[in-house]
Amino acid sequence: MAKLLMITGLGSAKDLAFGKKGAFYNTLEEFSKYWERIDIIAPKIETRDKKQETSLFGNVFIHISPWPLIFHPIWFIKKGREIYQEQKFDLMTVHEFPPFYNGIGARLLWNKIKVPYILEIHHIPGYPKAASLKEGIYRNFMKWFIKFDASKATAVRVVNQNQTPEFLIKAGVPEKKIIYIPSMYIDLEVFKPMNLPKEYDLIFVGRLVENKGVHLFLETVKKLNLKAIMVGGGPLKNSIKLEIGNWKLEIDLYGWAKDSHEIAELLNKSKVLVMPSYNEGGPRVVLEAMACGVPVLATSVGIIPDIINDGKSGGIIDWQSEDIALKAKELLSNPEKYSKYSQNGVKIARQFEKKEAIRNYADKLKEILG
Repeated sequence: MAKLLMITGLGSAKDLAFGKKGAFYNTLEEFSKYWERIDIIAPKIETRDKKQETSLFGNVFIHISPWPLIFHPIWFIKKGREIYQEQKFDLMTVHEFPPFYNGIGARLLWNKIKVPYILEIHHIPGYPKAASLKEGIYRNFMKWFIKFDASKATAVRVVNQNQTPEFLIKAGVPEKKIIYIPSMYIDLEVFKPMNLPKEYDLIFVGRLVENKGVHLFLETVKKLNLKAIMVGGGPLKNSIKLEIGNWKLEIDLYGWAKDSHEIAELLNKSKVLVMPSYNEGGPRVVLEAMACGVPVLATSVGIIPDIINDGKSGGIIDWQSEDIALKAKELLSNPEKYSKYSQNGVKIARQFEKKEAIRNYADKLKEILG
């Protein structure tokens, strides 16, 4: 079997370092079966035990940078060469996003060892809509830089079929370099209808940050005066708590779920998932909700246009609380539409069964290796 070097970002590194069994951990658990060895280079984070090296599943080895983020490309090259001298890995996958320290590091490492690498673009910050000035700047920077960034890469992986490829092609990335490999892997043994009592009318699942549309969710609940739950944590947690108190909203600010089983239960206890993000690569939670038979209302970001495009499997919402409230109220009062969304969502989610999707990911990477 081949050996793989993976270059990941801060979020995935934090999850692994703090033992959070999230999406990246669950992917690696199955993905590791297809490789002799996987080494993962991650940027600096503060770990609980101060360890810079750790391992998982017997053949996955995580190397956390001891240097500040600004020096990450330099450490990346140093560590990458060390690993290559010891292991002679066959391929690199590079999770790329602004400010492009991963892509820059991969390009410089490629100059030294000439091992092929794949850029993985999971989402475009600020596209299709920016939630902040910073996201707008990142979107424009990516539009300007990505052609150069991808020029030495063997391929550019995208995780949705329409939105990201359109952006990259307009930015000058050759269409023949772009490969679609879904990153949405759903464990259908965990995410399934459970016939639990419905405790919440609406549910939000995700980081509590601006680009997730958290304030749109709060405004929607305020307009409808329904019972809701927000699952997740992040920098906006305290301000959200204040708004819930000031507006006297019936929202359970739950915090992070401990694992996927708990998320599945919370989804099953809810009537409708509202996903009002401004930009996304996935989001995974939409498919998780569909697999649980929970109807979805989501903005047209990431994979959403690929799976909700005909009004049969969910509803598309605008970035306006009035529109979200109108569509949520109509869905909750329309048993026929509710049942249609629920049943069709389960069918769509089956296309993203975890083991088959991860096997497809491994196979596609090995095809690139030839």
